[in-house]
Amino acid sequence: MNSLFVREISISNNIPSGNYINNLPVVNWLKSNSLEFNKPVTFIIGENGIGKSTLIEGLAVALGFNPEGGSKNFNFSTENSHSDLYEYLSVRRGLKQPRDGFFLRAESFYNVASNIDQMDRMPASAPPVIDSYGGVSLHAQSHGESFIALTENRFGGNGLYILDEPEAALSPMRIMRLMCNIDRLVKQGSQLIISTHSPILMTFPDADIYEITHEGIELVPYSQTEHFQITKQFLNNPERMHKYLFEE
Repeated sequence: MNSLFVREISISNNIPSGNYINNLPVVNWLKSNSLEFNKPVTFIIGENGIGKSTLIEGLAVALGFNPEGGSKNFNFSTENSHSDLYEYLSVRRGLKQPRDGFFLRAESFYNVASNIDQMDRMPASAPPVIDSYGGVSLHAQSHGESFIALTENRFGGNGLYILDEPEAALSPMRIMRLMCNIDRLVKQGSQLIISTHSPILMTFPDADIYEITHEGIELVPYSQTEHFQITKQFLNNPERMHKYLFEE
């Protein structure tokens, strides 16, 4: 088993009463419980607005990553829109330190690509930053192509990778290609913590899936997730689902 870089997270009880993050079910659950990481790949899932992306973002910032994404060397800020959850998050780390790391936030990856281009326009003795991403500007590729270029060229072994909805720009075929890249990274000693809505991605072998609901956080097999069950029911009989959705 890989030596994990992040082993457990919990949240302090001293969040000010007027702070909006107190309204998130995931925050209230973690005030009296902890979330353990026992596998190289952990998925965080749940409905929109339940707090999974806020949790992923808070963990990334608490670990020293830029709130808008990138490695720990990125320090740009397009808009200060992240929550202050990281200030109240306690992280228990593993004994081993990661050699590499990256926070992929789907909604702000455009800003990461822009920052790379900006850095490469500045005079420097070092090779262009984009060389580590495949040598082609991420803006010169489709959104999905740039995501895959990131995972195939920038992500190396022994790394900690925190991904917020990486499937957002990917076709089903590209999601499966992402799964191949995740498999490579795991075999190279990496740990990945991923928030997702993709029932395809959730099937990654031997991954833990934590489902966030209004009742708390539960470890579930992918076949019992609402994402998987609804998708399966829909694809098995779309006409029946259409009748349910569109008719009285």
